Amino acid sequence: MADDLPVLIVGDVHGDLERLFQALKPYPSDAWRTIFLGDLVDYGPFGVGALRYARDRANSVVILGNHDVAMLWALRDPSRIGFWMGIGGQSHDLDELARDAPLQEWLRARPALIQLADKTLVQHCGNDAYATLFGKNVPDPIVVINAGAHELLINGGEPELWDLLSGRNIFTTQPERMDRWLEVTGSRRVVFGHNPHRGARPETYHGGRAMNFDGGFSRFHQKFRRQSPLGATVAPLPPIGD
Repeated sequence: MADDLPVLIVGDVHGDLERLFQALKPYPSDAWRTIFLGDLVDYGPFGVGALRYARDRANSVVILGNHDVAMLWALRDPSRIGFWMGIGGQSHDLDELARDAPLQEWLRARPALIQLADKTLVQHCGNDAYATLFGKNVPDPIVVINAGAHELLINGGEPELWDLLSGRNIFTTQPERMDRWLEVTGSRRVVFGHNPHRGARPETYHGGRAMNFDGGFSRFHQKFRRQSPLGATVAPLPPIGD
């Protein structure tokens, strides 16, 4: 992957593949490094299609969202299918994922968070609950967190990971906790999605040190149905300080 490409952030897609195609038209994959913030599935009818598209798009990274974890949980434990469908799961998506072992393996291997070269931390929800996956005095918390998330997904730990990735975006209103989290991870700002905002572009907080790229993108979202601007969810990541 070309690290020198400009970064395009894609917030929560939630199965709206048609809008995703539309939103990405101005951003060809060979000219942008695309980072998907998770929650590609649920609500809309093309969750597995969105996963495959994100996986196959050149120069892209996909991180885990709580809805992606819930789908894997329902796949492993049929008693959770009712819960998963209650949060927007589509039965045909689960059937399709069940038939695609390579896609399952790929999804379980997704990182929980990544750090970019400019020290931007990218994660699904704006919350520091990720810290539960590492102990004290860890030399590289990001590596340990991602290893812990992967271990949970291969050893039946979806409940814990679901709880971790479902926390509210506290960084929007608690800058002290955000600052501590940035210090712990050696980061300069944090980018996330998860809780929809209502702006026309990604919402910024605390002098640009936190950014929310979930603009309520999916037309099928159970709680946030509106024709939101594409640029509220899919937008270039500005340089730090802009």
